[in-house]
Amino acid sequence: MRTEIATLGEFGLIRHLTENIKLRNDSSRYGIGDDAAVLSYPSEKQILVTTDLLMEGVHFDLIYVPLKHLGYKSAIVNFSDIYAMNGTPKQITVSLGISKRFSVEDMEELYAGIRLACEDYNVDIIGGDTTSSLTGLTISVTCIGEADKDKIVYRNGAKETDLICVTGDLGAAYMGLQLLEREKAVLKGDKGIQPDFSGKEYLLERQLKPEARRDIIRKLAEAGIQPTSMMDISDGLSSELLHICTQSKTGCRVYEEHIPIDYQTAVMAEEFNMNLTTCALNGGEDYELLFTVPITDHDKISEMEGIKLIGHITKPELGYALITRDGQEFELKAQGWNPLKEEK
Repeated sequence: MRTEIATLGEFGLIRHLTENIKLRNDSSRYGIGDDAAVLSYPSEKQILVTTDLLMEGVHFDLIYVPLKHLGYKSAIVNFSDIYAMNGTPKQITVSLGISKRFSVEDMEELYAGIRLACEDYNVDIIGGDTTSSLTGLTISVTCIGEADKDKIVYRNGAKETDLICVTGDLGAAYMGLQLLEREKAVLKGDKGIQPDFSGKEYLLERQLKPEARRDIIRKLAEAGIQPTSMMDISDGLSSELLHICTQSKTGCRVYEEHIPIDYQTAVMAEEFNMNLTTCALNGGEDYELLFTVPITDHDKISEMEGIKLIGHITKPELGYALITRDGQEFELKAQGWNPLKEEK
């Protein structure tokens, strides 16, 4: 069954998608239903705000991305930005640009994913907007979070001798994307053939259903560790590390042998004849955390599951260096995804 969006209209669609949403957070005083939402935060907290714009054909391809997964991911990438500031996401607004090829049922699927993410991470949907689009689907999510004033972590706080840490493993989301793109090219719209993804489920999950590292933020707090700088890895490890170094006015040394990579990622890179380290450094969309801590936290960090030490911060004049497995030194360059880069 297909219900045309025009049968509900803009306000009817919003009402249909957001009915029965219950507010969970004390800071959410009033949500959907008026000209603006009402929030109230205690004075000892500071408010964090981040926003993300996802465009069909640029950030996602609906040939292989299910709408429910897309909704989930569009919320998660914003939660991840709040955690990367050592904060806690509390509310989101969701705005949609929708073309006529989408039905009410399509938007229900998208919203089911958004609502699932919000339930899992205890975040309230407090507003948004919908409008017609001539270019496919556009999703804009704004996330509001909170943090104690003395606990917020910025990109510019890394100091010489600080340890560089990453969570989880890197490159899997990028390899998942390569796998999906390959199958799309092979099948070329032949719906009679089903791709075989057995043994590659982890790569697909990392691309289609990423998670924000709330668990690591909690672990660090419990261990009494406050990072000196932090980012989430959306555009690739190299790119994010250079952001930290540039804003902190430092250099860095990263060791290839310590970069965490999953077995499935390694197998897939070999299958595609791609350099594994390049995929891990520049792939992006891992939504892992990259952070620095004082060297005095070495013993605590070394014992924490899910965190890997990959290098250290240096004086700015030493530059940005990748030390290979055989001891060679290369300049670390940002080759991550740049949506505004001109095609050659």
